[in-house]
Amino acid sequence: MRPDGTLKVKGEFAYSSDLWIDGMLWGATLRSPHPRAKILNIDISKALAMTGVHAVLTHEDVPGRKVYGLDHTWDQPVLAFDEVRHHGEPIALVAADHPEIARRAIMAIEIEWEVLEPITDPMAVVADPEANRVQERGGITRHQPVRVGDTNVGRELAAVVVTEEFEVGIQDQAFLGPESGLVIPTDEGLEFYVATQWLHWDLTQIAPCLDLSQDQIKMTMAGVGGAFGGREDISMQIHAGLLALHTRKPIKMMYNREESFFGHVHRHPARMRYEYGAMATGKLTYAKVLIVLDGGAYTSATQNVVGNASSLAVGPYEIPHIEIDVYGVYTNNPPCGAMRGFGAVQACFAHESMMDKVALSLGLDPVTVRQVNAVKQGSKLATGQLVHAPMPMAEMLEMSKAMELPGPTDFSDIRNLPGGASQTTHGEGVVRGVGYGVGIKNICFSEGFDDYSTARVRLEIIGGEPVALVHTAGAEVGQGLVTVEAQIARTELGIEKVVIHPADNGVGSSGSSSASRQTYMTGGAVKAACEAVRDRLLQLARVRLDTPKFLQLVGGKLVTNTGEVMAAIEDVLGDDVLEETREFHHKPTTGMDPITGQGDSHTQLALCVHRAVVDVDTDLGLVKVVALDAVQDVGKIMNRLSLEGQIHGGSIQGLGLAVMEEIQVTNGKVRNPSFTDYLIPTILDTPPQKLEILENADPHAPYGLRGAGEPPTLSSTPAIVAAIRDACRNRGGSGNITRVPVRPEDIIRSS
Repeated sequence: MRPDGTLKVKGEFAYSSDLWIDGMLWGATLRSPHPRAKILNIDISKALAMTGVHAVLTHEDVPGRKVYGLDHTWDQPVLAFDEVRHHGEPIALVAADHPEIARRAIMAIEIEWEVLEPITDPMAVVADPEANRVQERGGITRHQPVRVGDTNVGRELAAVVVTEEFEVGIQDQAFLGPESGLVIPTDEGLEFYVATQWLHWDLTQIAPCLDLSQDQIKMTMAGVGGAFGGREDISMQIHAGLLALHTRKPIKMMYNREESFFGHVHRHPARMRYEYGAMATGKLTYAKVLIVLDGGAYTSATQNVVGNASSLAVGPYEIPHIEIDVYGVYTNNPPCGAMRGFGAVQACFAHESMMDKVALSLGLDPVTVRQVNAVKQGSKLATGQLVHAPMPMAEMLEMSKAMELPGPTDFSDIRNLPGGASQTTHGEGVVRGVGYGVGIKNICFSEGFDDYSTARVRLEIIGGEPVALVHTAGAEVGQGLVTVEAQIARTELGIEKVVIHPADNGVGSSGSSSASRQTYMTGGAVKAACEAVRDRLLQLARVRLDTPKFLQLVGGKLVTNTGEVMAAIEDVLGDDVLEETREFHHKPTTGMDPITGQGDSHTQLALCVHRAVVDVDTDLGLVKVVALDAVQDVGKIMNRLSLEGQIHGGSIQGLGLAVMEEIQVTNGKVRNPSFTDYLIPTILDTPPQKLEILENADPHAPYGLRGAGEPPTLSSTPAIVAAIRDACRNRGGSGNITRVPVRPEDIIRSS
């Protein structure tokens, strides 16, 4: 059972929004109603005069650096000064006795504006970055080309050439726990209790803005209600710290749902143009790709998202001639950064759609075309990186195709039909379609980043039995890290009782809970620390038992290689305590060449294949996903129940992007910041999901495992859209659907 499972099931788990301390004040944020405007004057006098208001702060009250940002980009203002660059940008802060008083004080702040025309077209930025400059640093965050061979030669070899333009809308992480936390002033500095994905990276941004040293700040992980990339960036942390420093009182901040939509980054929307050439056999001869990712007003993770999108732009396929250009640009649209899939999701929708388009143009089976071009162990990716571990993609596709298909829909129960209980149809115009998608995702950080995790393991005797205390700063965001840490300790030390220390910065960094890396990296660190503790215990045992015999730990006993039990751990350890701290680093990676894109930029690659079955009401444009089955290679199953949950959850996030999830933005303004208008899948939208899980070990990874949470998010989206296209063609239509989420009018037009 998960260590946090009982509390969560009983509703007793303390999420960050549940935090409370006597004497605390409530913080609130004033946000910009404009996507682009100059701030001419801010008048806080009325707000400051209100009873119960303890502080009203603007950028002038920031004691240290006025900007922060991921990867030392330092371009995002703590509080806006001179100009706002996106709808919802923070401008002022209030601390008050009650959240309602804080809200009223926010409304009393008066601002004089000079409203400017927002820059919202990312393609215009690429065409003329100087004329469409959102920031002083320019219009383009990063341009990453990839060049292999000669696309002119590839075109001459092609029997068919297919082109298409694709679009991906803005998807929100839609975690259920809003941004929240508690900051408490102390004699030494500040204590932060926050829900985040990376405690130490938060610390590097918080400290300089508050003009504190990192030693003056204690960071403790509060309960996280989901993340999916949306908590990699700072939200309320610096703001609450400012208010706590100013008032010398504890500050709690908690966003409501609407503010949450403005308080974190989203998935990058994308515009993409693809051109593929193929022989009559389906073998690809060349690919030309243009991807433009709209990063919004500030950098966040855009540079790294561009790196992922460019390196994986053509997916897990061998193509001899390649020309890829990926741009990340600044606009006055909502800021975008990390979200599950991280650049590969957008590219996967396009490259899988192109594989279907190639198959259709040649009259070939879409699975066959994928198999003809599939990478395998020893293949080179577009960047020249070798696939070092087993990757039986062709076999996985065959397994996916061989899975039993669902039976015909029971039209007598309207809940089984597109539109469900709304009774929009009783089966008229409903057509079935089947589609496939393959996603390849990098695991861990890439492009030369020194990615590491730290773990401290302490072994002692408590109550007559050996107990291990595992201490990391790894963020448990629902993926099951706390379960895996305990499993590893039990496995390596041969004991039953393991306690997981709350994550904080009292131990070295564990990196971010992103890139599907925590089991690989922090799991690797826990394994290394446990091995060090075990080695010391065995050394101690040889001394205290006065034996030269080889010893090993088995079930809490010191055992010889002949099976003779020499002693129990408690007999050897006594009152001594063994504690070891270890860092775990993955194998080195390199940057991508700025001209050719070549380089060994990724640590590990993971693959998932999806087959989707859908029923489509082609008259009304409604979709019911009937089945969403997956084949995934995970290297080594660490915890099957958690693993299956990760695959199921990732698949359904991909379903959301395929048919319903999109932040609507008009001229830079967000129009649907609520779960009433921003739709996410519910259990009623979730189809049966059969899984085939393979274990082909990665020789470089702890236990041979592969990160597993992100790949299904990639492949599920194009599989569902391919199935919708198939249904439209089965009805006699074109099936020409090129954007996600798919809208009813797209289906009606294509049927």
